[in-house]
Amino acid sequence: MQMDVLNDALVKIYHYEQAGRKEVLLHPTSNLLQNVLATLQKNHYIGEVERIEDGRGGKFLVQLLGRINKTAVIKPRFPIKVSQVLDFEKKYLPAADFGILVLSTPKGVMSQHEAIKLHTGGRLLAYVY
Repeated sequence: MQMDVLNDALVKIYHYEQAGRKEVLLHPTSNLLQNVLATLQKNHYIGEVERIEDGRGGKFLVQLLGRINKTAVIKPRFPIKVSQVLDFEKKYLPAADFGILVLSTPKGVMSQHEAIKLHTGGRLLAYVY
């Protein structure tokens, strides 16, 4: 286990998807992880996300849909402008309109499509396809 909650969670999700599991229990939790999971859910990569309070930081029970081929955290978290989004799409995603980049922007955590629509830049967190 590393010190990066987001990386640990995405690696665990990827391994459980590859094993064909239907759900995964993620712990420890963070607000950033909750926002990234909400973005993945909004883009139909994962199903329902349930937060379980156990008095020790909580856990997330995530329903897997079998739609994730690859997911990873982007380190270092590059700051990007709206004009640079397409360059990073080419770098991290295998094809155009295949997968999403997850960004942390001043308007919240969102996919690159939402960031372009809102015309805002941010920091790259992860990619999923």
